[in-house]
Amino acid sequence: MGIADDAVEVRAHGWRTLAALHGVLEAALEKALQAEHGLSVVEYTVLDALGRQDGWHMRMQQLARATALSGSATTRLVSRLEDRDLLTRVLCKDDRRGIYTELTAAGRALLERARPTHDAALETALAAAEQTPELAPLVEALHGLTRSPQLSR
Repeated sequence: MGIADDAVEVRAHGWRTLAALHGVLEAALEKALQAEHGLSVVEYTVLDALGRQDGWHMRMQQLARATALSGSATTRLVSRLEDRDLLTRVLCKDDRRGIYTELTAAGRALLERARPTHDAALETALAAAEQTPELAPLVEALHGLTRSPQLSR
């Protein structure tokens, strides 16, 4: 095995470790959010992304990027959340072709109730993952990101 092969294997191992940590975190969040609020992780992610915007709305393609979903998957998800009266779609005043997705009052209220559950489940899952030797370096790196001056702006 040459140096180039070693580098590929190191990257592949890193990617597998990152995927494993993501899986652990997503499973813990899914379980907590479903049990307490009837929300999936991706539904929470949509509410959270919208809740962090001025005016509580985003264009569909922005929302797709924020949730790492395809455009069609985002549309289906928004429709499901709209059916639950958590979101609404509104036409952009400046561009009639543009459609915004916006939190409703019920969506904002659910987000506020679900946020502490999400944060506690994430903290617990990260603490557990930190006890796994393979995952501990990634968890520490995540902690380092939250201490980054760029993120505290």
